[in-house]
Amino acid sequence: MRPLDWAEIEGWESDDHAAAWAAFCVTAGLFGWDGPDPALGQEKALFEQYFRPYEVVPAGRAHFTAYYEPELPGSRYTSARFHHPLYAMPEGMDALQPWHSRSEILASDMMGGRELVYLESAIEAFLAQVQGSVRVRLDEGGTMRLGFAGKNGHPYRSIGAELVRRGVAPAEEMTPQTIRHWCKQHPDQVPDLLNHNPSFVFFRVLDLPEESGPIGAMGRPVTSGRSLAVDPEIVTLGSPVWVNCPGLPPRLTVAQDIGSAIRGAGRGDIFLGSGPEAGLAAGAVNAHGAMIVLRRVA
Repeated sequence: MRPLDWAEIEGWESDDHAAAWAAFCVTAGLFGWDGPDPALGQEKALFEQYFRPYEVVPAGRAHFTAYYEPELPGSRYTSARFHHPLYAMPEGMDALQPWHSRSEILASDMMGGRELVYLESAIEAFLAQVQGSVRVRLDEGGTMRLGFAGKNGHPYRSIGAELVRRGVAPAEEMTPQTIRHWCKQHPDQVPDLLNHNPSFVFFRVLDLPEESGPIGAMGRPVTSGRSLAVDPEIVTLGSPVWVNCPGLPPRLTVAQDIGSAIRGAGRGDIFLGSGPEAGLAAGAVNAHGAMIVLRRVA
């Protein structure tokens, strides 16, 4: 990583450092932070005093996408409308050993009795697995929040990339909306497309306040616009990370999550909130920019 001066960070002076500090504090104890709390308005000065910026990869080479928490209608009970389940983790599954693939799971009744909730469509159930969390507005009343519990140990393969390979659309036009539209137009081909990804995610029920974000990899809620999924082999979880991604205002985020597709230096996935609007915003983010990690001064 290349050390930088603060003056080299485009947008640093104008960011909302208080918002960044609030997000940092959610996981500061897990990060090992033992420094002082800043006085109101002094958050920027404290970051500059206790951290030093390092560019992860050359400017413009970091690859950013975004994710969100879907908000979907569903039911605890299967019906003609709701019949695509999300499942709890199987008992006795060894997280270190590959388990059954997606196609094997869905072609059998091995998950019978592990259903947590039922959604309206196979593609929405699939995309909820990709996001790793979901907020379900129950048909019978109330809300169920589900978060990542584990997966089957198979590698993640992008169905968007598969549709690009098939010539459905070029890579720069392949968004979740494009995928949804294709699935609506080709319902008989949806199972085969989804089985292209052998990875399968299991969920757990979360007891969270309505206003809280979903739980990230550090076991704490993530913050809209301020939490970043990274490769923990490259960026230490809990680290402040400056993100300059085309299409979004530059901002200081915190590495508080991980993802199956988030691998390698300069790879980041920004959490943009919950619900349909956040989903549209997240689906539009796929760009290269600057990623700068703030390292604690020894």
